[in-house]
Amino acid sequence: MSDKDIKNSFEKSAGTMRGDSTTFGTKLTQEDSNDPNTHSDIHNRIKIDYDKIEKSPSMEEVHKWQREHIKKNDQSKEGYPLNVIIDPAMREMYQVVHDSGMTNVFDRFSQQQPIQCKFCIEGLSCQLCANGPCRINDKVPRGTCGVDAHTMVARNFMYRHVTIGTSANIFHCHQAARTLKAAGEHPDSGLKIRDPEKLKKYADMAGLNANQPIEKLAIEFATWVMDDIHAPFHVPSKAVEAFAPTQRKELWNKLGLFPGGGYSEVAYAQTRCMTNFTSDPVEFLLNSVRLGVANEYQGLFLLDIIQEILMGTQEIVQKKQNMGLLKENMINVVTNGHMPLLADVAIDLASTDEWQQKAKAAGADGIQILGHVCEGQQLMNYKGTHNQKGYGGQEGEWLSQEYLLATGVVDLFMFDYNCTVPTMPLFAKRFGTKLLSTHPVIQLQGTETLDFIPEKMNQQASKALDMAIDAFKQRKSENRKTYIPPHVSDCTVGFSTEPIRNALGGSFDPLIEQIANGNIRGIATIVGCTTARFGQGGSNIFKITKGLIANNILVLSGGCTSSVMEYTGLTDPKAADECGEGLKVVCKQLGIPPVLSYGACVDIGKMTHTAKELADALKVDTNKLPLVIGAPEYLEQKAVADACTAVALGWLVHIAPVPSITGSDVVVKTLTETTETLGLGKVVVELDAEKTVQIYVDHIEKKRKELGLS
Repeated sequence: MSDKDIKNSFEKSAGTMRGDSTTFGTKLTQEDSNDPNTHSDIHNRIKIDYDKIEKSPSMEEVHKWQREHIKKNDQSKEGYPLNVIIDPAMREMYQVVHDSGMTNVFDRFSQQQPIQCKFCIEGLSCQLCANGPCRINDKVPRGTCGVDAHTMVARNFMYRHVTIGTSANIFHCHQAARTLKAAGEHPDSGLKIRDPEKLKKYADMAGLNANQPIEKLAIEFATWVMDDIHAPFHVPSKAVEAFAPTQRKELWNKLGLFPGGGYSEVAYAQTRCMTNFTSDPVEFLLNSVRLGVANEYQGLFLLDIIQEILMGTQEIVQKKQNMGLLKENMINVVTNGHMPLLADVAIDLASTDEWQQKAKAAGADGIQILGHVCEGQQLMNYKGTHNQKGYGGQEGEWLSQEYLLATGVVDLFMFDYNCTVPTMPLFAKRFGTKLLSTHPVIQLQGTETLDFIPEKMNQQASKALDMAIDAFKQRKSENRKTYIPPHVSDCTVGFSTEPIRNALGGSFDPLIEQIANGNIRGIATIVGCTTARFGQGGSNIFKITKGLIANNILVLSGGCTSSVMEYTGLTDPKAADECGEGLKVVCKQLGIPPVLSYGACVDIGKMTHTAKELADALKVDTNKLPLVIGAPEYLEQKAVADACTAVALGWLVHIAPVPSITGSDVVVKTLTETTETLGLGKVVVELDAEKTVQIYVDHIEKKRKELGLS
C-alpha cells in the first residue's frame, strides 16, 4: 500500500466513523497553527497602532472606577470584555491586540461560546474506549459499556482533573527536591541554601539528623522527599505522617484516605478509571480526597518548604506591580510559570556588576528580571530575590501574557511549568521577543527548550541572559515602535506563617485574641486563577473580597488572585478604610492591608500550614476553624486537586464557575453534603458574588458558635 493509499484509507475510515466525507484537519490553514514558522509575514500583515487606544487614567482614578464598576453589576455579555477587564494595563493592551486582529484569550472565549458542549459542561461525555465517544442524557441514560451518569461524572472528575492536578503539584515538589540536592552536591551550580534553619527544622521533623553539615543535610532531606514520592501506594507516606495534623491522620486512616507514594497514588487512581474497572461513583470521589492529601503533603507543602530553603523565607515588604515596571531602554526579562528555580539564579547573575556592564555595553541602561503569573508572586515574596539589583518587580496574572508581549519591550520571555499559553510563539514573532522554555515538561512550537539540570543552572542562566541581550540589540537596531502602559500599584506582600507570627511578637495569640473578641470574624482564602468568563476576569474576585473585608473577614490571597488584589489596591494598607470597623482597627494598628498576599497558587501549602498552627494553638482539629476556602475563578486541574486537599482538611470550599459534576445528583450530593458527615469538608458552588459573601459569613459564624465565640 502506497503512502497516498494509506492517507486516503485513513481519511475514508475517519469519515465513516464521523458520518461525513471531509475531516476537520483538511480544513485547517496555516493561520490556524501556533507554529511561528507558518506566519512568515506576521510583521507586515498585522499592523499595530498604539495611538488609537483609550488610555486609562491614574491609578487613583482607576481604583475609584473599579469600585463603581462592580457596584453596577454590568459585567455581562454586553460590552465584553472591556466591562470585565479591571486591570488598567490589560485594558489598554487588549485594545491594541484586538484592533490589530491578533488572536487573544478574551476574543477566543467569545468565539468558543456558541460551540461549547453541554454534555462536557455537566461531565456527561466519555472518550475512554473505541465504542465512544459516548454522551448521556435522559433518553440515553448509559454509555455503550453500560456506565451510568453517576459513574461517568465521578470518573471524569477524578481522571480529568484530580489526578492531573495532583501529579502536577507532586512533580513540582520533585523538581524542587532535585534542585535542593544539587545545591548540596554542587556549590558551583549557582544554587544557594538561603534558609539553613528551616532546612534543619523540617529535616528534624522528618526524623533525620539535623546536626550535620548543611550541604549533607540538604542532600539527605531532598532524597527523603523524593523517596517518599516514589514509594508504592500501599506504603504509608512518611511526609504525611511527619507533617499532617494528628487528628486528621486518625480520620484519614479510619476512612482509608491515608495515601502512599504520590506518583504511585496517581497511577493507582488512573488505573481505576480504565473502561470496565471501578463503577462506584462514591469510591471515585473518596479516592479524589485521598489524592488531595498527597497533593498537599507530597506536593504543595513540601515544595513551598524547599523553595524557601533555596530562596529565603518570605518577608513582609512594600513592592510594586504591573506593566509600568517595564523600561524602554532596559533589557527586560520576564520569567513565567510556577517554579522560579532558574529565575533565582538568573536574578543573582543579573544583579552583578559584570552583567549590568554587559547590558550597558549593548546600549541598555541595565538588565532587569520581572516575574509574571505565580512565579512573579513568588519572586516578589522571597527574601533572597526581591531585594536584588537585578529584580524588577511583578507583572500580572495569566490572562495578561499575550498583552504583555504586545508592549514590544519584552526581550526574553522564559517560562517553566504551566500557565504559558500556546499562542506565545506568534506574539513573540510579531513583537520581537525571544522565548525560552526552562524545562522540557513544557515545549512550544518553534521555541528553544533547555533541559532541566539543576547542577548546571549557572550556565543555563547565563545563556538566558545572553539571549536577552541579543534580543535587545535587535529591538534597538530595528527601531520598532513600542508602548508601555504606565500603571503601577503599590502593595504590601510577603505574608506567610513565619512572617505573620514574627510580626505578632512570636506567637499567634494576638491574632487569636482578635478573632475571639470579634474584630476579625474569621479568615477566607481567595486563591487560584482568573478566568475570561463573563462577570469574571478578576471582577468576581474583587467583588467577593470587598464584601468579605466589609464583614470583618481577613482575606489571604494566592495565585493570580494576588494580582487582582494588587492592581485593585486591596494589598495596600490604605484599603483598611474599606473594612468593617473591627478589621479596620486591626489593620490600622498593625499597618497591614486587609488582604494578606501569600504569593502563588502553590503557596496554598503555606496557608494550610498557617491554619494548622492556628488549630494547634486553639487545641482543635482543622475542621473547627472559622475558615472558608474560596476559588471564585478557578481554571484548571491543580485547582481541583487543591479543593480536594481542603475537603480532606475539613473545610468549606467555594468554587466558581460550576465544575463538570452537575450531570449526577449523586456526585453533587456527595461533595456538598455526605463528605461533611464523615468529618471531611464540603464543596459549595455559587456564581453570584453577594450570595457568595453571605455563604462565607454564615459558615464562619457557624464555626464561631461551635467554638463558643460570640
